Amino acid sequence: MKVLVINCGSSSLKYQLIDSDTEKALAVGVCERIGIDGRLNHTPAGGDKIVIDKEMPDHEVAIRMVLDALADDSYGVIKDLSEIDAVGHRLVHGGEKFTESVIIDDEVIRGVEECSPLAPLHNPANLIGVRACQAIMPGVPNVGVFDTAFHQTMEPVAYMYGLPYSYYEDFKVRRYGFHGTSHSYVSGRAIDLLSLNPGNSKVIVCHLGNGSSISAVKNGKVVDTSMGMTPMEGLVMGTRCGDIDPTIVEYLAHTLDKSLEEVMQILNKESGVFGISGGVSSDFRDLDAAARQGNKKAELAIDVFSYRAAKVIGSYIAAMNGVDAIIFTAGVGENNIEVRQKIMDYFGYMGISLDKQANQVRGEEKVISTLDSAVTVMVIPTNEELAIARETVALVKQD
Repeated sequence: MKVLVINCGSSSLKYQLIDSDTEKALAVGVCERIGIDGRLNHTPAGGDKIVIDKEMPDHEVAIRMVLDALADDSYGVIKDLSEIDAVGHRLVHGGEKFTESVIIDDEVIRGVEECSPLAPLHNPANLIGVRACQAIMPGVPNVGVFDTAFHQTMEPVAYMYGLPYSYYEDFKVRRYGFHGTSHSYVSGRAIDLLSLNPGNSKVIVCHLGNGSSISAVKNGKVVDTSMGMTPMEGLVMGTRCGDIDPTIVEYLAHTLDKSLEEVMQILNKESGVFGISGGVSSDFRDLDAAARQGNKKAELAIDVFSYRAAKVIGSYIAAMNGVDAIIFTAGVGENNIEVRQKIMDYFGYMGISLDKQANQVRGEEKVISTLDSAVTVMVIPTNEELAIARETVALVKQD
């Protein structure tokens, strides 16, 4: 089967066309600045990147441009749209309504709309992509794969907040977790690569990037994860603050004479390592360069990020009463040698040690712990698109 994987944002659209038989991407790309001016970056497998600047007033036009590129005589990878057997969509928030991937119909769309207050920036944009595909390719099955679904195995002890229980009952205020397709793919890949027993395994996945989250996966199921009701909770991230004393929100609103919305904008877009570094960057490559040049705030931002990640890892070792493997993935986790070392240095007391030479790796699967390390530490590049394609194929074949 050929599966088109769509990840639709408010003004962008990422895509891959994947051959499910070989699990190879036939083409990858992204539509940028939708509703502004529009640019399509399209790269066929083994070919050069094609850049097309063209007006994209909405997502339907963007998806039509993607399909035209995929079937183009010069740089396309299919003859016509009939070769696309299914479309898999990343849907961010499924609440408690969706605990697994689903074939999208009108009832599913209504359910995702009902969850939109939990992810107001993401769910509506995701649905725009769904509706556009339905309009352009009627009859082709669309599958929704939820960021939150993999984390639905958490027990109440892990997902409940210390708030009146009625807020959970009436408004579904609880911890949900995100990056689920990444945590699912990477934890499963770790079990396979390390020949762990799926029914008796303890894996911690560190998805570290501009958005970061860590999960504790016991026997293939999530027992805890660092993000909460929204992607704001948990680790210090690129521009998000992560865990803070909630009274800070009130304090800043009064002190700065700002509205709740303005303070939330600060916490979401002006905080994290960007804020701690004094605005140097949310990109760790820039932070590393600044730190090497003696910028103390950039150095502090990296240290705070690493320390907070280590604290969460330690708590998850306790939650699972042990750990077999700690896995680094996503942009920072896969590529930042220094951050991996800083984080794992906190676990020397447990007999965990990195092989400094093996840790000189970026973007490839590799064990980076020493042979005598008490716990195996690995780098495993995430592949959320492949995970979505696999879910899509499984559901379409069942249908």
